[in-house]
Amino acid sequence: MRVLVNDEISEEGIKLLKDAGFDVTVHHYDSDELKKIIKDFDAIIVRSATKVTKEIIEEGAKGKLKVIGRAGVGVDNIDVEAATKYKIMVVNSPTAATRSVAELTVAFAFALARDLVAANNELKSGKWTKKKHKGMVLEGKTWGLVGFGRIGREVARIALALGMNVIAYDAYVKVDMKGVTEAKSVEEVLKSADIVSVHVPLTEETRGLIGEKELRMMRKGAILINTARGGVIDEKALAKVIEEGHLRGAGLDVFEEEPPRPDNPLLKLKNVYVTPHIGANTVEAQEVAGKIIAEQVIKALKGEKPDFIVNREVLGSS
Repeated sequence: MRVLVNDEISEEGIKLLKDAGFDVTVHHYDSDELKKIIKDFDAIIVRSATKVTKEIIEEGAKGKLKVIGRAGVGVDNIDVEAATKYKIMVVNSPTAATRSVAELTVAFAFALARDLVAANNELKSGKWTKKKHKGMVLEGKTWGLVGFGRIGREVARIALALGMNVIAYDAYVKVDMKGVTEAKSVEEVLKSADIVSVHVPLTEETRGLIGEKELRMMRKGAILINTARGGVIDEKALAKVIEEGHLRGAGLDVFEEEPPRPDNPLLKLKNVYVTPHIGANTVEAQEVAGKIIAEQVIKALKGEKPDFIVNREVLGSS
């Protein structure tokens, strides 16, 4: 069986695939090239760079393609509906980056609470603006979580350890952690918290979940952080509310369009800290993600049940 690793994964992951007896090709093909060669592979492994579109999946279905592996948690770059239609299994590695994304989320909170980026930039430009940067202590403040999956729960653990109050809402997962208050709605979280972080996938239900109306519900001087997916927060509305001074600032690792356009107003605001979707981009997370996704693909190709199946509808349907 042949496995195409189209985006970089850890050497350990590649070794696992080879040791399992698979013919492994490690090469990045663009969309047009993939359409031509995908039918010759039993499985493809990607990260976020490769878009596994309906057209690519249709070509793969004409040949050998049985499994699509995503080294990471988000599968918005894979047409899962098309894969399910053609009985192609989609697997991922949702546990690999939990701590890495949680730590980036908390790093944004610390940086915004103390104006770290602005203070750094001003001092390096020759300005001594000590009195300007009056920060806030996180201890005793309230952290609000929109989404209480693996990453939301990890952020909650860290926030509790910092002596913060934590409130969380999830439409599908019960908030059952000691010390965390379960909210009845997103709105309740927004109204209650000094820091709000978003931890939900991008779906039709969550697209635009936090718009101008919701942003204005937040406490004046609050901080908003999104390390989940762009599109969950209305970016134009966020820029407007921050420019007006309602929020202290925002930390964004994800955007509606990636990379964001140079004229995106959020990129021009000093109290909006941005990173290029690096939440899962740590040495530790990438090593684990490569290992986990290799294990999932091996199980799937050998007829065993993987641990992390995105489209469970394909089980037993072949």
